[in-house]
Amino acid sequence: MAAWQQRYYIYSTRVYRPDRRAIPLSWIGDERIAIGNLPLATALPGLPALGVTHVVNCRSRAQIWLSQDLAVERALFGPGRVVHVPLLDFGQHQHPRLWSAAAHFAAGVLDGDPDARVLIHCHQGRRRSVMLAYAVLRLRGHSVAGASDLITGHRAEAVMVQAYARSVEGWLAAGGLP
Repeated sequence: MAAWQQRYYIYSTRVYRPDRRAIPLSWIGDERIAIGNLPLATALPGLPALGVTHVVNCRSRAQIWLSQDLAVERALFGPGRVVHVPLLDFGQHQHPRLWSAAAHFAAGVLDGDPDARVLIHCHQGRRRSVMLAYAVLRLRGHSVAGASDLITGHRAEAVMVQAYARSVEGWLAAGGLP
């Protein structure tokens, strides 16, 4: 990572930051999945101490370009432990080609390593990251209601967008391939 990216990330997250009232991350029961908002420059270095081993970044390409958060996350955790899911939050169907590989990545990490803990974040930690966490929970065998209840029961900011849930369910009905 270039030094300018680190400096840019520090300054940009001071300006273009998530809601200050939002909880930075919420662990979802015993699932070793956390849903969170954009980690600020002051908080990102502390994520490994909180147990985070892998990151799924659900921010759009424009957002990661603006703040350079993806580059900083990859520098901290390693490129093989950080996946980017370029989602826009428009409240309509999210095509699986954008996010299904990341859902399989997170589920595979959790299934393959009992010490792994995955942070899934977008900008506010309310909608896009919730959709991806829902997909991971469904891949790991949770029912529709069980996955939804786990998320909304542990993440106060979570919004289960029905179009996003239908995207996941349609994908699973079609075989759930990455």
